[in-house]
This record gives sequence, structure tokens and C-alpha cells, in this order.
Amino acid sequence: MGPHQLLRDIAAGQDGLVTLDQALRAGLTRDQVRQLHRSGRWQRLLRGCFVPDVELSDSTRRRARIRAAVVSLGPGAFAVLDTALELHGIAGLRQTSQVHVSVPVVRPRPQRAMVPWLTVHQMTVAPVDIVEVAGISATSPLRTVSDVILRVDRYPAVSVLDSALNQGRIDPARLAAIPNLIRGRRGAVVARACLAEADGRAQSPLETRSRLRCVDGRVPPDTLQLEVRDDDGYLLGIGDLGWRGPRLIAEADGQDAHGTPEAAYADRRRQNRLVNAGWTILRFTWQDTLHPNYIPHTVRQAIAAAHRR
Repeated sequence: MGPHQLLRDIAAGQDGLVTLDQALRAGLTRDQVRQLHRSGRWQRLLRGCFVPDVELSDSTRRRARIRAAVVSLGPGAFAVLDTALELHGIAGLRQTSQVHVSVPVVRPRPQRAMVPWLTVHQMTVAPVDIVEVAGISATSPLRTVSDVILRVDRYPAVSVLDSALNQGRIDPARLAAIPNLIRGRRGAVVARACLAEADGRAQSPLETRSRLRCVDGRVPPDTLQLEVRDDDGYLLGIGDLGWRGPRLIAEADGQDAHGTPEAAYADRRRQNRLVNAGWTILRFTWQDTLHPNYIPHTVRQAIAAAHRR
């Protein structure tokens, strides 16, 4: 096997990334690597980190950047904060181009940014709180969530907690460990309040935000993921947010859940079954959550209409 094929195989297992050391061990010289870069056949992400395939998808290129950042900062570097959250597949934050990596506190931190998209931290993290995600060192889900909720507002903080619980990245029993992890740190008081609002039944940040708008508007739902069945026990549908008394369901309509014609058709058939069974269905989008009063006002009107019937 020639060096180029070997390096393509290596890159396939590393999000499209190869390092200079790997290229040298495969049989290329430094001059050859330099020429590949200058010719545009290889793209350099950071010092000693290259992408041989310039046609990577956006998601793969993003993961390659994260891997390159951790590798280029040397032994002991690990992904933290938003970037670690992304690696663990925990939703709730608006994605940005920034990559967050920490270096050991015993090492000097770079005085200037290596690239605009890289932010280097020096965080004290116990070895037990560092794990590997597809070969990339990162803070554990519990430590990552603990760090993030200290730095963001209530809505994204609860969204992150809900996502971590819903996806099984954090066991509900482990939430009790977070107050100890954040004790004495800036933002701990607000973060502890967010812990009390976490609910792993929420299946998306949009559902979390919709629920919090209702809570703030004093029309909190009775339950989440409400199952509605007919007299024979047949499942008619499941509602994101439910109010049993007025027979009201609110749906959080994200793009992913209805991204195919088949999903849209199934959703409409489900809604028709619920409406025929006497339930009122409200539908809310992300844009709706940006207005504090719209969702609770609409829910309150629907409840009032149900009581008049």
C-alpha cells in the first residue's frame, strides 16, 4: 500500500484529518507534505494538522477542526464547554464557529489565538472527568454540562440539561452531583435553580423553550409527552406539552421532526385523530418562543375556550 492510500485510510478514521507525524511515518517527506499543502491538494487546519480531502462535508470538517485543535495543542489538551457539549451530542446552545479547548494549568497558555476560530482555556479538571469521544479528549458529559450551565442564561441552561437527560448522557440520579461540582463558582446560584427545572422528557430545545414560556406565563403544562388513547386503549398520538383538563396539546414544530413528506403526512393524520377525539392542538415554532407573551397567551385563550364548551 502506497503512502497516499495509507494516509487516506488514516484520515477516514479521523474525521478526514492526518497529522504531519502520521504523514512522515507513512513515508512522505516534509518537502512532499509542504508541496501538497502549497498545491492546494492538502489543507492545513493548524500546525501539523492537514486535511487531504478538501471536499469534506461541513459536519466532518467541523469535527476535523475540533480534532486538530486538541492535537495541535499537545499532550493534555482536551475539548471543553460548547465544543465538548457538541462532541457528546448534547443540544441546547446555538452553534458557533468557535472551538473551545483547554490546556493543562501547568503549561503556559498561548498568548495569541492560533486561528480566529480557536479559543484556548486553562481549566482545572480532574483526570476522572476527562473522557474520549471518538478518539478526541473532552470533559465528561457531567462535567461539561456543569461548566456550561454556569455560563449561559436560564433558557439555554435548562435546554442543555433536558437534552443531556433525554439522550441518556447524564443519568437523572447524577444531577444531584452537579451542585457539588459548581459550588462556589460564579453563576452557581442561577445554575442550581435551573437544575430544579430540568425535565428529560423534553425531546428538543424547542420543547424546553416552549415549556418555560408557559411556566413563566403561569400556564404550565400538566405533563410532557402526553399519551392520548381511545376507549379501547389504542394510541391516538403523543403530545409534546399537555393539559389534561381542557384537553389541550401544544406541539413544538421543529424543522427536523417534519423534514420529510412522510413525516408531515404522519403528523397530520395524528393531529386529525386527536382533534376527532376532542383535543385542541396548538403548534409553536422557534420564532414563537422569542416573544415572551405569545405562547402563554395563546395557551390561556385555548384553555378559556375549552371551559366555555
